[in-house]
Amino acid sequence: MITRRHLFGLTAAALLSAMGAGAGIAEEKSILVQSTTSTANSGLFDHLLPKFTEKTGIRVDVVAVGTGQAIKNAQNGDGDVLLVHAKADEEAFVAAGYGVKRFDVMYNDFVIVGPKADPAKVAGGNDAAGALKAIAEAGAPFASRGDDSGTHKAELKLWKAAGVDVKAASGTWYRETGSGMGQTLNVATGMDAYALTDRATWASFKNRGDLAILVEGDASLFNQYGVILVNPEKIPTVKADLGQVFVDWLISKEGQAAIAGFRIDGEQLFYPNAAPSGT
Repeated sequence: MITRRHLFGLTAAALLSAMGAGAGIAEEKSILVQSTTSTANSGLFDHLLPKFTEKTGIRVDVVAVGTGQAIKNAQNGDGDVLLVHAKADEEAFVAAGYGVKRFDVMYNDFVIVGPKADPAKVAGGNDAAGALKAIAEAGAPFASRGDDSGTHKAELKLWKAAGVDVKAASGTWYRETGSGMGQTLNVATGMDAYALTDRATWASFKNRGDLAILVEGDASLFNQYGVILVNPEKIPTVKADLGQVFVDWLISKEGQAAIAGFRIDGEQLFYPNAAPSGT
């Protein structure tokens, strides 16, 4: 994992090498963004970041982990900007003084995937909690990220709404991978298991095996992303000026248009929804 200390070491080593060679090259402008696996695995950052760098000259390094870990990393000083998808936790991050201000930036949705044989008979439905209850009653295998990510947090809310105690079922039909979305989908493929995934990661996932989207369209599957500048008053190492440029670009008309322009096989996967002028 890239950390602030690791990046500083690399930068320092490169600077010393340049000085030894008599080079007078200015240090490259860069920021570190703590974000989620879905924004990286889907290819969204590969689409957005070259556009931002070309416009501003600022390189963006991304640490892609679960939302819970991304927030912890930012609190530990490893990051200038946080871009994740667990609104309550993001607001708590700001309230605790670690973030300057939170902005809505985009949204998509979660879907429930599972084997086409569908032992729990949930295919075609749009009641996510009802589908999970049926999966539990059937004792059908379900692969959970189990990693405190935004997706995992959303999944746990759905289990609670379904009235299912997944802690009691852990290790039986309910399997926690402790891994990212891509790895969890690989497990689900291998087990012919159900899983909750964000639509963008599913669209870019190639090892689908016999899995397909079975449940979608429930309002409870809404998936909001937010962006936050880490507070330099709390974390003095934060590159606040450069980080703010990135936040401002994401919520600007140009950044929002770039988000809307990202597609896989013609399908738009993230929908910009920053407030006008970031207000």
